[in-house]
Amino acid sequence: MKDEVQTFYGNRLRVRACGICVRNDTLLLVNHHGISAENFWAPPGGGIDFGESASDCLVREFSEETGLSVEIKSFLFACEFIRSPLHAIELFFEVIAAGDTITSGIDPEAGSPSIIREVNFMPWNEVMGLPDHQRHGVFRLLKHPSKITSLRGYFKV
Repeated sequence: MKDEVQTFYGNRLRVRACGICVRNDTLLLVNHHGISAENFWAPPGGGIDFGESASDCLVREFSEETGLSVEIKSFLFACEFIRSPLHAIELFFEVIAAGDTITSGIDPEAGSPSIIREVNFMPWNEVMGLPDHQRHGVFRLLKHPSKITSLRGYFKV
């Protein structure tokens, strides 16, 4: 699977839209296969297509990855994510998801099998319990993951 990540996303700069979706003291995260040797949990999101707005991208990505429809609330922060072979500028937005049925979706760019292993609303203590290398670098900026909707600025992770 790591070869697929390299083929579809590696060694090029991507601009991504990502959604922070909090519900009942839990955070929606996607477990990606192939980004590291182990699990890698990150908020849902993906690459913005040419001519596509960030908000349209986010609605599309949530549908593809989680099966959920979302309402985009506000822009929160930006990250520069660099973990070879990946390099992305990520725009994070607060979103509200409609519906309760989550599906572990697909990444259409990568085709089949999907790089998405699992999608879950994770309680804060489970997010905190993940090793740093198994969760998105943005979590290293926070004393507690529940503060993620308060984060503002531009960060290198």
